[in-house]
Amino acid sequence: MNYLIITGATSGIGRAIATRFLVDGWGVINVSRRPSPDPGVDSLSCDLSEPGAAEALRESLLERVAAAGRLCLVHNASAMRSDRIDELSGADLRQVLELNILAANALNQIVLPQMSSGSSVLYIGSTLAEKAVPGVASYVIAKHALVGMMRATCQDLAGRGVHTCMVCPGFTDTEQLRGLIGESPETLAAIESMSAFGRLIEPEEIAETVAFAAQSPVLNGAVIHANLGQRER
Repeated sequence: MNYLIITGATSGIGRAIATRFLVDGWGVINVSRRPSPDPGVDSLSCDLSEPGAAEALRESLLERVAAAGRLCLVHNASAMRSDRIDELSGADLRQVLELNILAANALNQIVLPQMSSGSSVLYIGSTLAEKAVPGVASYVIAKHALVGMMRATCQDLAGRGVHTCMVCPGFTDTEQLRGLIGESPETLAAIESMSAFGRLIEPEEIAETVAFAAQSPVLNGAVIHANLGQRER
């Protein structure tokens, strides 16, 4: 059986990705603080913002994928904080990088040796992986670093038949975004107007893009902007 290993599949984009791979007949392993609410998803409890948390899962993960065919590792877990570069403490930045970068690296060290030809490592980025807006400094820093990790993955795994890319969603209709918007129709309208299609992206649309990327080695090393075409202001 082929297996998806995904971080943060409890809700939003991560949950939609897990569901999409289940439909395709993959085994799905979710690594997150909370278990997936979906039957068929095997959840491993782990707070990836804690140092060493991913490494503690080594034996459990290896046991589950010992007889796997293809593997797809999706680095999805992330958190956006409200912070500024002139007020960003080292401790806060370190915790964000632990979740976004160090945990991804730790999982790579566990899973990559198990990957056969046709497997993939996919990174979930953001439009802020290649540009910046004010007030979310740690998130911008982390997503830019994740682009570098993806490109290093492409170069260092050349010849192994394992491909990688980064999918960068635009404004997606998730619980996290709705929480930031609150009950303000004006804020929602302003965000929707930033898309060339005048709407939010559905999590299932991102999941479809990720499923396609998992099957497409031609995308190796690519940054894919899955944002409906954002209007530049």
